[in-house]
Amino acid sequence: MYQIEEPAYFYYLAIIPTIIVVFLLTFWWKKRAQKRFTDALLLEKLAPNASTFKSVLKLIFLAIGIGFLVISLVNPKMGTKLKTVKREGVDVVFALDVSKSMLAEDIAPNRLEKAKQIISKIIDKLGSDRVGIIIYAGNSYPLLPITTDHAAAKMFLQNANPDMVSSQGTAINEALNLAKTYYNNDEQTNRFLIIISDGEDHQEDTKQVAQNMSKEGIKVYTIGVGTEKGAPIPMKVSGSLIGYKKYKGETVITKRKGDVLEAIANAASGRYIDGNKTEKPVDFIEELIANAQKSEFETKQFSDYKDQFQWFIGLGIFFLLIDVFFLDKKTKWIKKIDLFNEQ
Repeated sequence: MYQIEEPAYFYYLAIIPTIIVVFLLTFWWKKRAQKRFTDALLLEKLAPNASTFKSVLKLIFLAIGIGFLVISLVNPKMGTKLKTVKREGVDVVFALDVSKSMLAEDIAPNRLEKAKQIISKIIDKLGSDRVGIIIYAGNSYPLLPITTDHAAAKMFLQNANPDMVSSQGTAINEALNLAKTYYNNDEQTNRFLIIISDGEDHQEDTKQVAQNMSKEGIKVYTIGVGTEKGAPIPMKVSGSLIGYKKYKGETVITKRKGDVLEAIANAASGRYIDGNKTEKPVDFIEELIANAQKSEFETKQFSDYKDQFQWFIGLGIFFLLIDVFFLDKKTKWIKKIDLFNEQ
């Protein structure tokens, strides 16, 4: 397991493309100047050992050397020991709707991104609590098993999109049943399931499934995103809008079904929260979990993180030394390769 001590230094990697651009401009200028004052045959006689390939190779070594030195500044650390620690908290599982209707832009930037924003801010408010993430559309998918690694949860969350689920629709019952497997019944922790959706196309018997979960001690809450007025579902290719989803020639308008989500929450003795304003569900869930009874559980985590920067400094200096002592002149093996048809 790795930790990054100073991620801000990654910005220095911008030096590499800058050097490449300068090299290409210089190379272009030299070639242009050579054509103006001499021809290729005369240049070959005047500088028979000049090698374009070696110049490119020197640039590659320089870029690799700088890259390793930047990584050394970031100072990656590796955990060398796995230990068991005891924590107190609750288990929170998010069921995120990633069906196509969540791409509607009736709230900025769209329903799905708003839902991700809500989940991310709730995770920021969690202490030692464990978190898991399920995504669902036509079927459900375990995006992240329950964990205390909140940074990993946020990273996985950002990658959630409709393409990760093989079929479209809203298989919320499957998601609810999958959520049951996330909890460890032996530990008797307080368990929360938070469903974030626009409420469209949900199944009739979902209320019964939610009610059964409530009887098993799982507290179910729903958060709705989108507007009752609704919006079309954009169809995009490589980020560019190519049109809107149609059905029988008519543009489909997707609307938030808050009453459906509220009915699911009520069936499980939970509560429905309007998610169009991020602070409202975040503050509600934060207070809910803060007031919940915490249970003690065991988790494993890496400890004794050791610096690894010295390896990257060594590699960086090694490649920079190669660059310094690597001449631009042709050698026998370069002449044999003749990668740029310089013969």
